[in-house]
Amino acid sequence: MTSSQEVAAKEEGASGGEDYHDHAPAAKDYRDPPPVPLIDLPELGQWSFYRAIIAEFIATLLFLYITVLTIIGHNSQPDPCARVGLLGIAWAVGGMIFVLVYCTAGISGGHINPAVTFGLFLARKVSLIRAVMYMVAQCLGAISGVALVKAFQESYYTRYGGGANTINPEYSTGTGLGAEIIGTFVLVYTVFSATDPKRNARDSHVPVLAPLPIGFAVFIVHLATIPITGTGINPARSFGAAVIFNEEKPWDDHWIFWVGPFVGAAAAAFFYQKVMRAGTNNAFWSFNSKGGS
Repeated sequence: MTSSQEVAAKEEGASGGEDYHDHAPAAKDYRDPPPVPLIDLPELGQWSFYRAIIAEFIATLLFLYITVLTIIGHNSQPDPCARVGLLGIAWAVGGMIFVLVYCTAGISGGHINPAVTFGLFLARKVSLIRAVMYMVAQCLGAISGVALVKAFQESYYTRYGGGANTINPEYSTGTGLGAEIIGTFVLVYTVFSATDPKRNARDSHVPVLAPLPIGFAVFIVHLATIPITGTGINPARSFGAAVIFNEEKPWDDHWIFWVGPFVGAAAAAFFYQKVMRAGTNNAFWSFNSKGGS
């Protein structure tokens, strides 16, 4: 879950640019990459742009396939001792995010989540065009992933809820919305921290495998919020399951799984860029169409 700028920065270093690993890191040696243009038309002519969209589609497809299949498998076991349990579901989801982010980070940034894309867009790490195309690919991938589960196990899929997100009747709508906001904040804040290029330059002696903390963030949030909302924190995940299951209750609650994650992502982007990175040359919510700030 990184921006396209970081890949370019690494290539620059490999081709003779400044190597931060050859000397003791200092704040004055680091320069933030410029914010990407709001409308980056030249990227429409690059194969890497379309390859990244394909990567987001496939990654979200695989994510929903494993997620929904795990949930249905859990619900279909008559013996509670034979079920994977909430812990198992959380491990499956967090582990799958770890794997998919690791596989796609160098291609698309490994977003796999419209809320993550939205947060990175607000921080000017991806362009508007890329953000919109990523979200479309993620939603289509989610629909396709859930459709595969239904195609392979239609009877189980229909009988055991299709993995659709709904608010637990024991909780209020406000509680469900708050769970989605805070859960997404944890995830997007982790994404910003784990992929911060300044952190990598300053703490080069401390190896950070970015997909690992991101996967753990997803795992922990699922442990906390599965009993409340089934855990969305990913609008594409909730949308894909709702489209294929297509029952009234998931659609009644569906707005929560868009509003909550987008509010949480915006709050995390603002907090990281304007508080944790205060004083740096960042461009949160700066919509100048030109690169730079």
